[in-house]
Amino acid sequence: MKDFRAEVIKNIPPSGIRAFFELVIGMEDVISLGVGEPDFVTPWHICEAAIYSVEKGATSYTSNLGLLELREKIADYLCRKFDVSYEPKKEILITVGASEAIDLAFRAICNPGDEVIIFDPSYVAYVPIVTLAGGKPVVISMVEGDDIIFDVNKVRENITNNTKAIFINYPNNPTGKSFSRDELIQIAEVADEFDLLVVSDEIYGELTYDYNHVSFPSLPGMKERTILISGFSKAFAMTGWRIGYAAAPNYIIEAMMKIHQYSILCAPIASQIAAVEALNRGEKDMRLMRKEYHKRRNVIVDGFNKIGLPCPHPEGAFYAFPSIKRLPFTSEEFCHTLLKEENVAVVPGTAFGKSGEGFIRCAYAASMENIKAALTRIESFLKRRGLNVSG
Repeated sequence: MKDFRAEVIKNIPPSGIRAFFELVIGMEDVISLGVGEPDFVTPWHICEAAIYSVEKGATSYTSNLGLLELREKIADYLCRKFDVSYEPKKEILITVGASEAIDLAFRAICNPGDEVIIFDPSYVAYVPIVTLAGGKPVVISMVEGDDIIFDVNKVRENITNNTKAIFINYPNNPTGKSFSRDELIQIAEVADEFDLLVVSDEIYGELTYDYNHVSFPSLPGMKERTILISGFSKAFAMTGWRIGYAAAPNYIIEAMMKIHQYSILCAPIASQIAAVEALNRGEKDMRLMRKEYHKRRNVIVDGFNKIGLPCPHPEGAFYAFPSIKRLPFTSEEFCHTLLKEENVAVVPGTAFGKSGEGFIRCAYAASMENIKAALTRIESFLKRRGLNVSG
């Protein structure tokens, strides 16, 4: 019998993150710094709001765009927190996680062969999503030695007549790199000069530690050029609720909504009601979680540097991206061997693109106890093999 799969699917690899997650299942005494998911449980008042809504009969469809109340709360939140104004009835779409919003965005804007600039390393889904939408990913490395550096000249060098959009994610998964206002202005100038769209994934925007997060559409003239992507999974510890959103000019939201309408219809109503509660009374919980992530970041980054694995300073999210370039392993070899010998699960940098070779991603969305224990095990791993390169 012939192979019925589409050709485009045959060439798309499975997620490197999930591959390592599957290896951990069934193992005992494993410390996992692999999956980027908060170790906090969704605050009870958010859960309670959803439970109460179901008890009261909220089990129906909502508008394709999502509950108007939620869209109004999101519009208020974006204006208050990030100084960008959206019309809730026309410019905001509620999606099944930020992942669906990204998928809808590129399916709505890409004609076959349209080029999309993506910074590398990047989240595992970005290149496949653009490819599945018919676009052509143009990958630009941000790696310089052991560090992560933004160079706007690399963007300019890769723009062609086919370039449709620049795809940015900040703070970044997997590196924790964010963009300063000056760097964002450089991107904005390029977008304006070459008449490009910017898709800005800011799902980790609330988890910025060293300076205030600047939302890309808040820059002068950029709201009209931006599809803003965000959601509730990371900052509010609501991964399993699967609620995200897109904010963009009305004509783009209408295009995205058409696809959403025919493929998903609407996000779950109980999850939308939970998101309303998160915006009503959840910011205090979010700030407490962010404070804890900040502490963990300092511990894990200092720890890696002390044992001789140079670690770029992550300005946000909850990922460290230490370099193992001085070691006689590829990223994948290191991760497999570390898991086998020390029961510590981390993700090879190559899961996030070719530029990730020589790095590993370690999520510090884990308890302080587990982070310290993982660092101790990694140091033991290096010493036992005579690879302790500290000092």
